[in-house]
Amino acid sequence: MSHPDDQSPVNPLPPVVTALFLLLVGVEAALWLGSKGIVGGPTAVGWRLDAIQRYAFSADIFDWMVINGQYPLEHMIRFVSYLFVHYNFTHALFGGVLLLAMGKMVGEVFSGWATLAIFVVSGVAGALGYALILDVSTPLLGSYPGVYGLIGAFTFLLWTSLGEVGEPQARAFSLIGMLVAIQLGFNLIFGGNPDWVADVVGFGAGFVMSFALIPGGWQRIREKIRRQ
Repeated sequence: MSHPDDQSPVNPLPPVVTALFLLLVGVEAALWLGSKGIVGGPTAVGWRLDAIQRYAFSADIFDWMVINGQYPLEHMIRFVSYLFVHYNFTHALFGGVLLLAMGKMVGEVFSGWATLAIFVVSGVAGALGYALILDVSTPLLGSYPGVYGLIGAFTFLLWTSLGEVGEPQARAFSLIGMLVAIQLGFNLIFGGNPDWVADVVGFGAGFVMSFALIPGGWQRIREKIRRQ
């Protein structure tokens, strides 16, 4: 038995969050090093463009699949693969930092599988929302819809905690409100891709999924159904 003084004051990251972060960093490191000519030779300069063409989510390709009733694996994988491909190093850096921060807080309450499910399913939901709500040809890239799903799960934790102490639960949504306001402000001032729609849909998916994925969530849902 370890002595309390020997324990680290910093809680380690949940393994699933570490794995997601390392995958994100690994992809970005390869693309960045290739763009600088450090690895891969002359052809590596085009690795990022090739990755975007192969793995970014495309609303146009989604429309083609729906119209033709064909869903090849090489295109279906885009619903998840786009989460790990970014426009540039800075885009990936902010995504990775948010993943670590939100993943740690969510992963300390939710199980590893639940945390992974929230990130991935929120990413899929964000891509669907991007394709169905908007009419754009710009590809969707980056970990942000999945991260916003984790923000949704964190908001759920705040929402339930505020309800338990009798505080206004609407306060739990201040973080997402601030983030969306910042994104809208940047889009209005500088222009850009309205990918914030995918982020908001991802947030909603993460929040809703938390009702079932929180420890004991399914049991509470079944009990409510029985009482009805």
